[in-house]
Amino acid sequence: MSAPRDGAPGGTPDPGSPSGPPAAGATAKHRPPFWVFTLYFSEGFPYSMVHQFSTVFFKDHGASLEAVGLTSLYRLPWILKFAWAPLADAFSTKRRWILSAQCLLLGAALAMAAGSALPRPLEAVAALFLAAAILAATQDIAVDGFYLEALDRTRQAAYVGYQSMSYRLAMIAGGGGVIWFSGKFGWGPAFLLASGILAFVFLFHALYLPRTEARMRPGAQLLGYLFRPARLALLAAAAAGLAGLGWLWDRWGRVALSPHLPNLSVPAWIALAFLTAMVLLLLFLRPLKRRMEGSDSLYARAFVDYLDQRRIGIILAFLCTYRTGESFLLAMVYPLLKDIGLARDQYGLIYGTFGVAASITGGILGGHLIGKFGLKRVIWPLVAAQNVPNLLYAALAVWYAPLAGHPERGAADPFVVAPFVVLEAFGAGLGTAVFMVFIMRTCKASFKSAHMSIATSIMNVSTTLAGVLSGFLAHWLGWPLFFVMTFLATVPSMAMIPFLPHLEGGEAGGK
Repeated sequence: MSAPRDGAPGGTPDPGSPSGPPAAGATAKHRPPFWVFTLYFSEGFPYSMVHQFSTVFFKDHGASLEAVGLTSLYRLPWILKFAWAPLADAFSTKRRWILSAQCLLLGAALAMAAGSALPRPLEAVAALFLAAAILAATQDIAVDGFYLEALDRTRQAAYVGYQSMSYRLAMIAGGGGVIWFSGKFGWGPAFLLASGILAFVFLFHALYLPRTEARMRPGAQLLGYLFRPARLALLAAAAAGLAGLGWLWDRWGRVALSPHLPNLSVPAWIALAFLTAMVLLLLFLRPLKRRMEGSDSLYARAFVDYLDQRRIGIILAFLCTYRTGESFLLAMVYPLLKDIGLARDQYGLIYGTFGVAASITGGILGGHLIGKFGLKRVIWPLVAAQNVPNLLYAALAVWYAPLAGHPERGAADPFVVAPFVVLEAFGAGLGTAVFMVFIMRTCKASFKSAHMSIATSIMNVSTTLAGVLSGFLAHWLGWPLFFVMTFLATVPSMAMIPFLPHLEGGEAGGK
């Protein structure tokens, strides 16, 4: 159990909160791996609803390709969630934030079931998808903060693999199971099925999610904090700005500032703007800290507090670059395999079954190794296991080069391809465990939720840009050199490892 957080003098525990670990009789109900599983399942399932359901629903109801493409704007709440993450640290408890978001998500899913029966359902359901996106991103903020509050450092590392497993299973249940159900029985019953899943996780968490936190300001004060005239004006301006961006994007299409940036979406530009803002904050950190003395601004304190830690420049660069090589690779793996003749159903079986199982296994094993031996002792082998398989894809591309683009010459052997996919997925699981544990250790005790959101938003910058640029680079370099480049893209982050703080186990200011 975590101690009351910094900045919360006199905080009182949530009613019914135990003063120590759960009682022996409650151990089975409160065993962390199980509620970690349900929490991160409840993160992945709404994400799947918003991103996978919406695309299929729009297309099934006759939306244009341009309108279907605009569903990518539903990613914005996850990119922008750092903007309201400090509220979860300052008001009520994260447990209550989780339950409130899940209850409202359940209501949104039920409303989608009703809206899908309307003669013209697109407008109503599209608005509900947007509401669900905001609620799901808010739940993510609270879930990540709760995980850091409820578990000590060793268990945070040990259970990080369960996060990935649960999230992936939720994506499979939503993106595969419920969409399949919609094809058999229609969208109304499919949304009702999704509502049933959301109702189950809500009821389970209401009954069994541990009460481990010190209560901050009462939740009732949140409305008073938000509905000040200046904040309402700022929110209105932000909403108008985002609506204007969406309208401009729909009217004039992609903005091409250079030959390599014609396909940057609105979320990608916002991610770039966020990174630029963080760099500017870092450059002016000292004068900002002086001006912040005595300030009651949650947002300014959260950002300045995150940047005010040892070797923050190295931390930001590492967060930006760690996933770059993997993001380049993942964007182009299927195009490569399709180009050398692997059938789509074969790829689905190899990656969707064996690859996912390998990734989950790698994540669980990586978390176990970090929890047992410490991050500093295992970071090099785990990072190497993530990055070296990129070169295996280069070898695969060389081996099957005569087949690329020439189906008449034959097709790749799925039994040859499968080990490459499985090894890469297993290594990616090991590397993800390293990254998530490191991110957790950069979060300070006073703003756990806000700092986790800031760190993951920084990560999203490079992954978004890598996905955009990967096609251009693959076309320019050719398959073998492209996959060599994906490995070279991992070298900067590996070069930073000897200089990273928090590897010994010390956090930025956590437990």
